[in-house]
Amino acid sequence: MGVVRIKRNLGLDTDDVVAWCKQAVDRTDNKSIIKKGKNWYVHGDGYVLTINVNSNTIITAHKV
Repeated sequence: MGVVRIKRNLGLDTDDVVAWCKQAVDRTDNKSIIKKGKNWYVHGDGYVLTINVNSNTIITAHKV
């Protein structure tokens, strides 16, 4: 269910959303990766990924 939500929020046309998110975190063009409380916020070019610190689960993603 989370994969469908992330795919919809970002308007992705890939079937492997988790791989896309992993690549997004690894990209060197990320503007910032910030830890706030129990989450990491990965700010990339036009998106923000929210990742849980403890489980490394991708919680959500949004366009900016």
